[in-house]
Amino acid sequence: MYSSIFRPDLFQGKTMIVTGGGSGIGRCTAHELAGLGATVLIIGRTQAKLDAVSEEITALRGKVFSYVCNIRDEDSVKNLIATIVRQHGHIDGLVNNAGGQFPSPLKNISLKGWEAVLQTNLTGGFLMARECLNQAMEKTGGTIVNIVADMWGGMPGMGHSGAARAGMINFTETAAFEWAQYGVRVNAVAPGYVASSGMDAYPPEMASTIREFPRTVPLQRFATEAEISAAIVFLLSEAASFITGTCLRVDGGRPNVRGGYPMAEVKNKVAAYDGFHLASTPKVLQKQETK
Repeated sequence: MYSSIFRPDLFQGKTMIVTGGGSGIGRCTAHELAGLGATVLIIGRTQAKLDAVSEEITALRGKVFSYVCNIRDEDSVKNLIATIVRQHGHIDGLVNNAGGQFPSPLKNISLKGWEAVLQTNLTGGFLMARECLNQAMEKTGGTIVNIVADMWGGMPGMGHSGAARAGMINFTETAAFEWAQYGVRVNAVAPGYVASSGMDAYPPEMASTIREFPRTVPLQRFATEAEISAAIVFLLSEAASFITGTCLRVDGGRPNVRGGYPMAEVKNKVAAYDGFHLASTPKVLQKQETK
């Protein structure tokens, strides 16, 4: 079972939405929330992936429901949230985790590619949050956690994603102010380099670059999915009841690296927290381990 550091009944009776729940960080977070007593609603574009995660959680006697939705489409999101409210009565938390991008220098990104990434990583999250507020949380309160990325100082090679993530942080800060009157807290989590299945979505020519990522991180390792999920769960929990409008970085200190200043070798390594019982090493890192 999932080995969470939080008490088992933390979210008993709560309904939590996780977008992008069919893989990676979303899958891990869905497992942890279910293990903590929540009814978890996972949302994604591929029914087969959602079914697989639902079967995993159900096998552990967790409560889970899945919904296919294109979060970039306004009517689809409106209809989805209306269905959820009708079926479950309330929405206590939203984890805006769905996202995606592709590697490219800015000069080669087409308008279609630019808009697709912004719609997935910014517009879709806005639509989900807005509809959760308008159709549910305005009456009952709630918590929203937006998943962004380590984009401080620019995001060379993925400028479209960096722009979208920066926009989501600003949205988080604005929504935190405007929606506080409804008892809605809005925060963000910014993962750094995470050993997750998403790494295997990048082209093979990026493999060597991916394997070198830890060299640019002060803690000199990848994060686990469970370390990201733990940050999300904390912000959703009552322990964070006076935290809103902030972004919690989970990146091993990477944005604090300064050019020209040598990074010392870690002598006493900080052990990774890996509470997710179904976590697996991405294929791109498995190849490294076999060399």
